[in-house]
Amino acid sequence: MSLSLALTCAIVAAAPLVTAAEQSGFVRTGRYDEVPRLCAAFPAAFPGRARCLTFGVTPEGREQKALVLSDDGTLEAAQARERNRPVILVQGGIHAGEIDGKDAGFLLARELLEGKVEPGALGAVTLVFVPVFNVDGHERWGKHNRPNQRGPVEGGWRTTAQNLNLNRDYMKADAPEMRAMLGLLREWDPILYVDLHVTDGAKFRHDVAVLVDPALAGPAPLMSAGKALQRALLDRLTAAGHLPLDFYPSFEVDDDPSSGFAAGVAPPRFSQPYWALHNRLGMLVETHSWKDYQARVRATHDVLVGILAEARVHAAAWRAAGLAVDAEVAHGPSEVALAFDNTDDKRTIDFLGYRYTRTPSAVSGALRTRYDESKPEVWRVPLFPAVKPALVVAAPKAGYVVPAGYAAVLRPRLQSHGIEFATVTAADTREVEVFRASAVTFGNKPYEGRMTAKVQGAWSKERRTIERGALFIPVTQRLGRLVVHLFEPQAPDSFVSWGDLNAAFEQKEYLEGYVAEDIAERALADPKVAAEFAAALNDPELQKDPSRRLDFFYRRHPSWDERKDLVPILRVDAAPAVR
Repeated sequence: MSLSLALTCAIVAAAPLVTAAEQSGFVRTGRYDEVPRLCAAFPAAFPGRARCLTFGVTPEGREQKALVLSDDGTLEAAQARERNRPVILVQGGIHAGEIDGKDAGFLLARELLEGKVEPGALGAVTLVFVPVFNVDGHERWGKHNRPNQRGPVEGGWRTTAQNLNLNRDYMKADAPEMRAMLGLLREWDPILYVDLHVTDGAKFRHDVAVLVDPALAGPAPLMSAGKALQRALLDRLTAAGHLPLDFYPSFEVDDDPSSGFAAGVAPPRFSQPYWALHNRLGMLVETHSWKDYQARVRATHDVLVGILAEARVHAAAWRAAGLAVDAEVAHGPSEVALAFDNTDDKRTIDFLGYRYTRTPSAVSGALRTRYDESKPEVWRVPLFPAVKPALVVAAPKAGYVVPAGYAAVLRPRLQSHGIEFATVTAADTREVEVFRASAVTFGNKPYEGRMTAKVQGAWSKERRTIERGALFIPVTQRLGRLVVHLFEPQAPDSFVSWGDLNAAFEQKEYLEGYVAEDIAERALADPKVAAEFAAALNDPELQKDPSRRLDFFYRRHPSWDERKDLVPILRVDAAPAVR
């Protein structure tokens, strides 16, 4: 046995909580079998202060593990609720090739329990650590899975075994891994949910970005807490020698550094804005892919240390703010902003980059960017730091109704989110609001396994019957804002937008051509219809399309399906009878 191998074996025997990454000097990361081993080893080494739990099983049969840490034995979710205990949930490996969080988190867990960092923090909060969210992706193992990243030598894959990107899946919850995570979040109700990533992108000197939701838009008490937490972390990181950012460092024009950056509010398909809709704080941490693995793990570790330091002092106040917003929104949101744009506010910032050139490429024909990392320089580039609502809706007074025929489609999704709903017990004819799509545009290719849809149209009042077996979803609940995001057809992450209700936009009955010709001929005997048809023919597309010309008359015939393009969601001012 070589001396180096003997030393490695001695280190492992003496320190069973040391990761493969530490043993390699942060050149490598361990395979997934390290996670259940370490998860079990922590409670053995620190009884009463650590707990290992399984919260899901992946499609390929691997267990999803979480390590729970507390200095006072608050290791069960029920205990945390009874004691009004703030909980922080940290996850690594949602994109399993971006695995800094796994190794930084295990290192931090050992240091916390040994009292080497932030003593007292685990007396103020319970920490739930998920080392690897995307377990099957972690085990799609290879050397070249992240060509835009420096180290580790080998690693996992971005997506799951079903080729789903989990950080696009929070609202639709298609992946079994996601449904398991949503269950873990519902169970523990963390006041802060931290998602650890590595960003792709240009070569520059900044090493980590920290984004908090809500910080740019949202309920005032939480937005204030989010801004303060972000600012405190940036200050701590700067003092520790890091070069942090408070925005996602993606150029406004792809591959063009001179285009600058824009802050933004992401849609809730992503982790941190999704959790912010639960009246809690969400955080995205992005180390920079061109830093080496040891530097990235250190940056992630230092962010987590800063979070625990802030939580020791402020976590109780964060939780109080979240509970206050719970009580406020439980009466029902009045207006909800569903999407955001940047304002015209623009400033020039100093961004720490490298000298670069952009010259025509003989291969692609585009401008090719080359960075010279031996020549640091400061880029003077624009930043758009502020946002404004781009789509705002008034919430219904009572809530939404899903017709009985679609109840089975949406019920499991509502259950995954923990949204309150009830079943209608008797038919109820009344005036409701309906949304008829005037135009529907489907994605031209699958996106995250879905054929997405964008609709144009508006709500209008009609008298309709709510059948027994329909679902009533009140907006007067803690998750009322999330409800609005899911049910408003034009919201970017609604059931309609993700294609759950595409069947409503399909025509299922047709007229034979010769029948349609007869109907059209009879209809044209009415001067009013004839005038409308003549006006419609001003559209050149209609002029040259025989089917569309006949459809003009079919849509006016009693046999036309009045449910075609009627979104199967109703808005109501008063709740129907439910159980």
